[in-house]
Amino acid sequence: MGMRKSAALLIPIVLLASACEPVKERAGEAASPAPERSSSKRPRPKRPATHRTLKPGAEGPDVKALQRRLTDLRYDPGKADGQYGPSTRLAVWAFQAVNRLKQTGTLGKSFWKALDHPRQPRPMARRHEADRVDVDLRRQYLVLYKDGKPRLITHISSGSGEYYCAKDRGATVPRCRYATTGTGDFRTGRRASGWETSPLGRLYNPVYFNGGIAFHGALDVPRLPASHGCVRMPMHVAGYFPRLVGTGVPVHVRRPA
Repeated sequence: MGMRKSAALLIPIVLLASACEPVKERAGEAASPAPERSSSKRPRPKRPATHRTLKPGAEGPDVKALQRRLTDLRYDPGKADGQYGPSTRLAVWAFQAVNRLKQTGTLGKSFWKALDHPRQPRPMARRHEADRVDVDLRRQYLVLYKDGKPRLITHISSGSGEYYCAKDRGATVPRCRYATTGTGDFRTGRRASGWETSPLGRLYNPVYFNGGIAFHGALDVPRLPASHGCVRMPMHVAGYFPRLVGTGVPVHVRRPA
């Protein structure tokens, strides 16, 4: 179920600092004489490496490191190929949403700092089932939990809120309504493999959870809500999402503050 346009992405790295403790003198041992100063200049200590600002289209080992770090945190930037492309940008958006950062494709100091000390997603409901799906409509991300831990965190695009008219399946007269994704507690149900055509568009690997509302892959997953009500997700994520979520799995959809 589609309705709008494009999307964009992000990147991080981790620095480890080590320190050595001074060795204490043993009782009864004489202190070693101070070493003679050398006439030659000592080399200056190296400054810690800094992250460059990354923008979509960037390439290099730091981009690959960013992709691997996002993957370790359960986001999916696609293949770790060192290229800041659309899949990485979508993963960056999801990371920024969870960490309360401005969703932008440009990755600067605040992003790298958050990447070093990331937040955990906030549960959407009071019930924390071990296997469930949480959907944050305000920040446009989804978390799939397996055995009580995040297995997948991905950017989504939900109902745009726009008013539209369309014929339902089997109907002869168009019905008009607002394109919204309802909040509440649901469970996954019917699903289809591959592309399924609906009155409002084509859905890839749909997994329905609220009547005609489904999680599904889409060619266009913009940063803002843009669908007729379904929850769009990146195509590379939709390719395996149905294998991760079974039938009858709780789905909590909220619009938190």
